Amino acid sequence: MTHDAYGDEDERTFVALPPARGRGFAGTWWGRAWVKALEDGALDAEQLRKGRKQARDGAVGAVSIRPGRITAVVRDRDGTGHRSDVLLQELSGDAWERFLDMAVDRAGHIAALLDRDMPPHLVEDAAEAGVELLPGIGDLEPECTCDAWDLCPHTAALCYQVARLLDQDPFVLLLLRGRGERRLLDALQVRSAARAEPPGPESGLAAGAGAEGVVEAAGVPAVEAFAAEAARTAATEGIASALLAAPPLPEESGRPPSLETGTGAPEGIDPEALEFLAADAAVRARRMLAEVLSTGRTELGQGTAAGPPEGLTTGLTAGQDAVRLAATARDALPPAVADRLVEACGRGRPGFRLAVRAWRFGGAAGLAVLDGEPVPDDVLARAVSRLELAADWDGDERPSLRAAGNGRWTAGPGTQLRVGADGRWWVFTRTAGAAWSPAGPPAPDPASALASFRAADVQGSGGSVDGFGPESSSAASGDVGP
Repeated sequence: MTHDAYGDEDERTFVALPPARGRGFAGTWWGRAWVKALEDGALDAEQLRKGRKQARDGAVGAVSIRPGRITAVVRDRDGTGHRSDVLLQELSGDAWERFLDMAVDRAGHIAALLDRDMPPHLVEDAAEAGVELLPGIGDLEPECTCDAWDLCPHTAALCYQVARLLDQDPFVLLLLRGRGERRLLDALQVRSAARAEPPGPESGLAAGAGAEGVVEAAGVPAVEAFAAEAARTAATEGIASALLAAPPLPEESGRPPSLETGTGAPEGIDPEALEFLAADAAVRARRMLAEVLSTGRTELGQGTAAGPPEGLTTGLTAGQDAVRLAATARDALPPAVADRLVEACGRGRPGFRLAVRAWRFGGAAGLAVLDGEPVPDDVLARAVSRLELAADWDGDERPSLRAAGNGRWTAGPGTQLRVGADGRWWVFTRTAGAAWSPAGPPAPDPASALASFRAADVQGSGGSVDGFGPESSSAASGDVGP
């Protein structure tokens, strides 16, 4: 349970969040999907605009979340409070059974949830099993004491605030769909243990026995017979339970031993570089271990049908991986290691600094936007329409924009709006004679991107980029993805 929530298994209450002026309401893809369901299903864009303002001003009180319902008191500017509720249909018992079976079958899903992450392929796998986790158009049903017949500013403000809660903890969505975190994890653990359990002492031979206990001619496969005998032997020696018990997942990845031995390193071996790579491997290995422990499987690194193990980032060029290594390092890079990564990247030191900054804000997708990779035509068409959507902009905040290339628009002196291939929006800035640099993490729409940029000086965030030191932004922990 997060520090800002309290309650029991079937209800969580979150204290009122502070005002959200100058920032988008959702930073994760699932939080943005929630906002999209709200906005796509709204009949009146004016109610959305008023709701955004109330949410940004901190008008939403403590939020109570329980299966099928979200409740909060939302206050108008004159202090009048309205009880607002948003209803979302709970999953049926059969749907939960399918979800649990899917989660146990797919390595990495449970580990991701425990990391407060909801990978897209988790939702896709659930959908293939007939379980829709995220709401769609019309799934959010508003109720408010202001007697509005449809979405009102109060229920819209509540939905925007819930998007912020979802960003922090995807278990909020699962509770809303009917299962609290503890109940869900207990059920997953039972299923994982059942699948890892070895055959019973009599499971092999008894299956082939006749009515009088005599083994029939068909017999049993040799593999099953030997497995049953091995299980009996292990149980007799008292070690079977120790082999089956899942070891605890370390709170953080370990650090490699120091290679300072007092003797010179063999020719061609750089101890600092070796220690650096070992530390990176430890971070990725922990994620792979979490994948195995979450499912009871023992095949390290086999991945799933949906992709490679979550501890790995695949398909990167040597230059991109050099950027990743610098951006996700826990400690400041030794100078010699930094020099080797700069050389492998091939951008020169200033270009490498920018690349590291882009990766910390958005992973490989951020690097693609920095490099100006082409934006698909369909994404570009939606982006142009989004720029023209008045509902995205509060009041007269819409700037004068001028096209500056594929997926780029000038938004003022030294300021550019860019859209990535994934549809997310970025603000880039530059001073005279300098290269364009990402000003902060991406946002789901252009208005939120510019609002975040204007409200805070984010130029110094994201860690010691100039020294290629460790990031301070939570967005860059582990293998940062798009």
